[in-house]
Amino acid sequence: MSQSRDVLKQRLLQEARQRRQQRPEGDTAPRPAATSVDERFTRFDRHPGYQQLKMMREGGKRLGIPDPFFKVHESTAGATTVIGGRECINFASYNYLGLAHHPQVIQAGVDALERYGSSVSASRPVSGERPIHHELERAIAETYEVEEAVVFVSGHATNVSTLGYLLGPKDLLLHDEYIHNSTVVGAQLSGARRMSFAHNDPAALETLLTRHRRQFERVVVVIEGLYSMDGDAPDLKRFVEIKKRHQVWLMVDEAHSFAVMGDRGLGLREYCDVPATDVDIWMGTLSKTLSGCGGYIAGCRELVQMLRYFAPGFLYSVGMPAQVAGPSLAALQVMKDEPERLERLHDISRFFLQQARLKGFDIGESIGVAVVPVIVGSSVLAAGLSDALFKHDINVQPILHPAVPEKSARLRFFLNCDHTREQIDQTLDTLETEWKARTG
Repeated sequence: MSQSRDVLKQRLLQEARQRRQQRPEGDTAPRPAATSVDERFTRFDRHPGYQQLKMMREGGKRLGIPDPFFKVHESTAGATTVIGGRECINFASYNYLGLAHHPQVIQAGVDALERYGSSVSASRPVSGERPIHHELERAIAETYEVEEAVVFVSGHATNVSTLGYLLGPKDLLLHDEYIHNSTVVGAQLSGARRMSFAHNDPAALETLLTRHRRQFERVVVVIEGLYSMDGDAPDLKRFVEIKKRHQVWLMVDEAHSFAVMGDRGLGLREYCDVPATDVDIWMGTLSKTLSGCGGYIAGCRELVQMLRYFAPGFLYSVGMPAQVAGPSLAALQVMKDEPERLERLHDISRFFLQQARLKGFDIGESIGVAVVPVIVGSSVLAAGLSDALFKHDINVQPILHPAVPEKSARLRFFLNCDHTREQIDQTLDTLETEWKARTG
């Protein structure tokens, strides 16, 4: 048998040598492909994404509506901002407590920059670790009353990397139908089975768990603390009851709820009076009220240590710049030292909600904390109203299909603790006038 294999090997080598000898000397040109490739697959301008963008822009031009996106803000974006040299009332930023321009927060960034330089120049496991990282993570963990926390350089990557690492093909991820894109991408990366349940509907979640829980090993349920499209919140106690009954992990994305909800700004757990340890994974961002950039995971020691050593978005990414960590750390302290900022945010948010209702605007299920939509039911109308308000020096972004269903197209108002009642009245009066002009 061995001799036969040797004979076959020699024959194949001889045939290969003959083929090389038959090739004309110096002929090293690559052989042409058997068939040509359709240019739809080789040109970026034929990509479906670019075609969609082109169609959107052409549609806007035909309707006389400028592109509402990528406006350049020439100052700190708080209750007001400067765009194109004009001061505008601003409802398009997440600077809910006005801390992004707080002197103490700014100075913390300056001090960190001077001490540690503009970059930590490596991933944290290698040589990018700095004391300020530990200070920030310890402060987050203490605020949440959990064992540990870890910060990532991107809020989106926090969810993608955490879920992508924790779950695998034998696991299941269940999420609210309005969950952020980062959770969906994390599920896709993990290879886990993914299912959505009706928005803020614990009964729908329970039905899915009753039907599918035993088919999988690990199961994670992901909800948000404050949904940024609708400004509404889940009944956390109900979700905790369900997660305990079915022995699954519960993850809460607090990108918009932390530092905004509850009497002290402690987020959904304070708003719903639920112990922090009843939730397995707390996620949040540093780019909203905490005035930095990036995200965090807070929870038990074992969870956080795993992520430090194995989550790709942490392990293979450069460490957070010190001048980003410093302001977030300072913002946490200012939030506690100046509770009147949160009180003003709650007051102005309720005022906006009440006045919008009095004018007959559809504000959906918003609870009136920082985020209030005005649903107009048409992408064209939403874009037109946004443009009309901007001409009156009022900056508010439209949310258009396919980001939301066409019938749910809206203007989305982010409130700030420094907004005044006069600014709210001016905005809603202008919106009412422009709406009537377009709809009769």
